Amino acid sequence: MSEKKNNFILEEYENKFSYKKSKTNLNIEFNRIAFIFFIFLVISIIYSIQLLHLGSLKKKANNIKSPITKKNYRADIVDRNGNYLVKSVSSIDIGISPIEIIDKKKLLINLKLIFPNKDYNEIKKKLNKKKFFMFEKNISPINYEKIMSLGDKAIRPEEKLTRLYPQKNLFSHIIGQIDDDNNGISGIEKSFDEELKITKDLLRLTVDVDIQFLIREELLKFKEIFRAKGGAAILMNVNNGAIISMVSLPDFNLNERKTITDVNYINRATKGVYEFGSVFKTFTVAAGFNESLIEPNTEYLNLKKKIECNSFKIREYSTTIPVNLTVEEILIRSGNIGSVRIGQKLGVEKFKSFLNKIGVQGVIDFDIQEVGKPIPINWGKCKLATASYGHGITTTLLQIAKGYAIVTNGGYDIKPTIIQKRLVKKNLRKKLLNRDVSNKINKILRKIVTNKEGTAKLANVRGYEVGGKTGTAQISKNGRYTRDKINTFAAVFPSQKPKYTLIVMLDEPKTNSEYIYYYRDDTQPTKGTPFNTAGWTSVEVAGKIIERIGPILATKYKEN
Repeated sequence: MSEKKNNFILEEYENKFSYKKSKTNLNIEFNRIAFIFFIFLVISIIYSIQLLHLGSLKKKANNIKSPITKKNYRADIVDRNGNYLVKSVSSIDIGISPIEIIDKKKLLINLKLIFPNKDYNEIKKKLNKKKFFMFEKNISPINYEKIMSLGDKAIRPEEKLTRLYPQKNLFSHIIGQIDDDNNGISGIEKSFDEELKITKDLLRLTVDVDIQFLIREELLKFKEIFRAKGGAAILMNVNNGAIISMVSLPDFNLNERKTITDVNYINRATKGVYEFGSVFKTFTVAAGFNESLIEPNTEYLNLKKKIECNSFKIREYSTTIPVNLTVEEILIRSGNIGSVRIGQKLGVEKFKSFLNKIGVQGVIDFDIQEVGKPIPINWGKCKLATASYGHGITTTLLQIAKGYAIVTNGGYDIKPTIIQKRLVKKNLRKKLLNRDVSNKINKILRKIVTNKEGTAKLANVRGYEVGGKTGTAQISKNGRYTRDKINTFAAVFPSQKPKYTLIVMLDEPKTNSEYIYYYRDDTQPTKGTPFNTAGWTSVEVAGKIIERIGPILATKYKEN
């Protein structure tokens, strides 16, 4: 048996295997990385360019005044000297959502500790209704921290705009009010509602805080002295229509944001429509001058004490008025019959045209919407007669101010305004009347204050050369004239070259037996109001006002 052997032969071979780096693989990897880096670089460059571009746009945008879109924004309002009349500030209101309250009993205890003066019986009722309600408006920073530290998710703070009125009552009728959604509902707040919401600029008015304060203070004092139902005063520049002061009483505190329904709070300076009586006689005489029908020394002879027109009796207010008067004397003595005769010489069309020309009739265009509309007149010979002395014809105090400005400033048209940017430059005014009209009228108005027969001697404030005309008118109620009166004094000063008109009106004043009149000449003081006429009420108020504001006007408001 042959034996087979398994033989294993190991041979040593030269290791011919070798690894060589592939250039092709390396190139692919490198190119891929380079490409990614390149893309990243390009994106970075584009992004940087975009940032630079946006930055330049922002820079340009900052140089352009763009409308503000901030929710509930309203621009501030200032007087002509930059004093704030209205200021907007952010505030926080706290509301409560009852359905989210964690522990009602605990919450009420904590709220009582923070706000002890609230009516919690009412608050409990609101909590039981399960509806969201406002708990505290304009919360103080300290109370805000306290209430938020309670950690109750039912408490919801809401940031909103608060409108503050630093002057309180002082400009209530001019500024007006806003509602709970910060929309204007009266005055400037309403008329300029849209502009106040979008402009960054302050709204600058023509009024002066200091002068407004002084005029209001005097008007308030004499409203009490003469127990008047209300009153109003307007101080206006006769050359450009800038209203420096406009006061109406009674007024109200704008910060309280109460709903005013009492008609006694009407703006008597712009909205109230009244018969102003004899202040209209100035317009009758001025119309006669403008038509070259009369002169100051034109005589009217044999003037009757009483005349009739369709059974309506027209009388002189005083039996001591002479029967022979010049035009000048008719205005100085405030003669009714003489004024009727001048009106008759004018005729309906010329007189009506004159009143429309100076803006006394028709609706006046003004900066706030609360303006009155004079009662339309059915003109005829009897209406011409009564309107000539201011009876049976109505207008607003603002329109009286405009009319007196035009007949005393050289006959130039003006537009009364309380907005600084709306003032018309002096050289752009339109000529309405012959220049000699003002020269003649101003001399007579001055004599009404200086002559012993004049009705406005109490306004002869030394140094201010005051001129003016009084008006005492009976008030018509339910179609019948009553014993109640509207007493008005329309003043201009200085009378040689007027700068200002001051119109003062008292609504239903009464006499005062205790008031002492201190005269500006050597006459001894007298106690008690002898007559309930403008000469003893509104003229006294105007004189006291001019004494107080005159020095300010002389130093602050010099004509250019």
